[in-house]
Amino acid sequence: MPRDSSSRPPPAHRRYDSEDRDRRRHRRNSSQAEARDAEETREERRERRRSRKPPTTSGSDDSRPNRSSRPHSLSADALAQLNQSSTRDHSRRPAAESRERRREESHDRERKRRLLAEEERRRWEEEHRHSQYEDARRTKHDIRDSYSDIEYEKPQKPQKLRQRTDRRVVSGAALEEGRGNRLAGFFGKLRGGGSSAPSSEKESEYTPPPRPIPQRKKIWICAGILVVLLAIIIPVAVVVSNNNNKASLGTGPSTNNLDGKDEESIPMQWRGTYLDPFSWADTSDFNVTFTDETVGDLPVMGLFDDWDDSTQANEKVPALNKAWGSYEKNPARGVNVGGWLSLEPFITPSLFDYDARYGVVDEYTLTTHLGSRKTREVLENHYATFVTESTFKEIRDAGLDHVRIPYSYWAVEVYEDDPYLFRVSWRYLLRGIEWCRKYGLRVKLDPHGIPGSQNGWNHSGRLGAINWLNGTSGAENRKRSLEFHDKISKFFAQDRYKNIIAFYGLANEPKMTELSTSDVIQWTEDAYKLVRDNGITAPVVFGDGFMGLHNWQGQMTGYDDLVLDVHQYVIFNVDQIALTHQKKVEYACDGWTKQAKESMDRSTGYGPTMFAEWSQADTDCAKHLTNVGWGNRWEGTIGSSEGESVLGPRCPTLDSKCDCGPANAKIEDMSDDYKKFLKMFAEAQMHSFENGWGWWYWTWDTEDAPLWSYKKALAGGIMPSKPWDRDFTCDSDVPSFSGLAETS
Repeated sequence: MPRDSSSRPPPAHRRYDSEDRDRRRHRRNSSQAEARDAEETREERRERRRSRKPPTTSGSDDSRPNRSSRPHSLSADALAQLNQSSTRDHSRRPAAESRERRREESHDRERKRRLLAEEERRRWEEEHRHSQYEDARRTKHDIRDSYSDIEYEKPQKPQKLRQRTDRRVVSGAALEEGRGNRLAGFFGKLRGGGSSAPSSEKESEYTPPPRPIPQRKKIWICAGILVVLLAIIIPVAVVVSNNNNKASLGTGPSTNNLDGKDEESIPMQWRGTYLDPFSWADTSDFNVTFTDETVGDLPVMGLFDDWDDSTQANEKVPALNKAWGSYEKNPARGVNVGGWLSLEPFITPSLFDYDARYGVVDEYTLTTHLGSRKTREVLENHYATFVTESTFKEIRDAGLDHVRIPYSYWAVEVYEDDPYLFRVSWRYLLRGIEWCRKYGLRVKLDPHGIPGSQNGWNHSGRLGAINWLNGTSGAENRKRSLEFHDKISKFFAQDRYKNIIAFYGLANEPKMTELSTSDVIQWTEDAYKLVRDNGITAPVVFGDGFMGLHNWQGQMTGYDDLVLDVHQYVIFNVDQIALTHQKKVEYACDGWTKQAKESMDRSTGYGPTMFAEWSQADTDCAKHLTNVGWGNRWEGTIGSSEGESVLGPRCPTLDSKCDCGPANAKIEDMSDDYKKFLKMFAEAQMHSFENGWGWWYWTWDTEDAPLWSYKKALAGGIMPSKPWDRDFTCDSDVPSFSGLAETS
């Protein structure tokens, strides 16, 4: 019930009463103003009707200007005629004008009545609300809903729109159904969602007054708002935290550390070049203070002055600043980061997915096709994203202790007509070494691309002819390759690299079956002497050249720190690829173990021997593995490979059943028997190669070749969780894998 307005409210509510009187006074003034506006509107309509009346004179032939210029005095006859005409006009006026005026007057009276009634209703509501608030403040009991008995007509939709909407609770649905105003209480005034005309008219006639919110309800509303805010803030904070963690681990390109740096500080002649940090696609963990300082004619760009060699990769190996000891007694367990600074199509096929007519088959043809500007954009993005800091952290966490980093001569120098990207990969090589340092990983440097190409394979940079030590440009490229090592060795002879560069490679996989053996040996000895004279103290590594390990016995004697590098696979030979699953494991255990032991013995082999490449692949099915656009031996789809013609499938059954599907499947889709074989095959090779100076798996990761990715194999359960914690050794019996088809 409304409170008695004559009663004086308690002193505590005087301010409330004053504000209430002000509101009522304002509404009365508004109602009076609306009445005046209605009166003025009525007068305006009358004035418009008068202006539309026909002229009071008729029959005149004068134009309007002439009429306006007539004398204002009229004769008696003219005046009589004018009065007579006016009388006739008045008699012809329709009675409708009088009726319209009466209707307007009636409408105005009704409008005034409704305005007064509305004002009275609002005044009653304010007084009633005031009464309820006073009652609520006087007692701690919940406020009773005093509006439940008030009858008003709820806004209705047209009949055809009256549908069940209880399942559509999103705001868009409410707007579509003309209920935008219902959302306004939470989201504020919404635009759109116009309801039907009848419903809008009825809503304008009466809008239910806002109900007072009980104290307990206020608490629940506040709690709900807090929950919503937390639901928003917490995920955002997690995302930001994850992004920060990613940034701190270098999982994506960033140039944040350029903030606040002055681009004008870069000397004009170096702006936009490889020395300009503002031209780098990624500056994470780089020193972005400009410097053109060099060591061995190679820039120290991006490096910080300090370093720390106290990190230990795992409990099985010493920290970087401690001597490793004998690799024969404590062999290396490492991995390659292939396909990163020296491209290889099967590792990153997305970089080589062009129409065959463009002839993009290697880094030379890729960079030629892209052009210099696009080459920098594409390759630097690849350098910045394919291998990041998290890569080396994951390698450390996998229990590995060495990393082999392939790179190519254009990291240091380019020559006439070379399309390669000059010195950008150099900066990423230096940062990669620093990340290895951070996680206690020792580094094996390995040039994959030598001037002229040492093997003519795509991973040397250019597929085709061998022009190193060979052909008309062989001598020039011999000289260039030694100049390359002169610069590299001077740079890495610095004190900061003494503990972390564990092995210094000379040339990856020189194809000595097409090169003069004596020329390669002489170049190797010259390069060895050069880098030793420049201060390299790490063991120097040369490739076996595919001559067969026994053929190196007695060669280059007298070098205790010159190590032979052997790469063992069963898939690039038509006879070995045809071995059954059981025979492949047995070959890894017996054949490769025997070779390792014989090579390590100077009486039967060369001496110090390492195995810097191997994989779990038992087929050559991976896309682009044999070259871009070529087929494979497994299914017999390869037409020609190094003069070798494969006229039929080379899986163990040697028939049309040979299928690359299972080998190219994702690991989770492989059969349990196949996964058992793959893990055993990997562990057999680890066992075998630890009879030498150790091993490096090829490679850490690939885009879509799981049998060539240590990372994918580890995640898929086909690699031991730690390389020293193996389920199988070559002292165990090898199962027959009878449940595993030999066609896949």
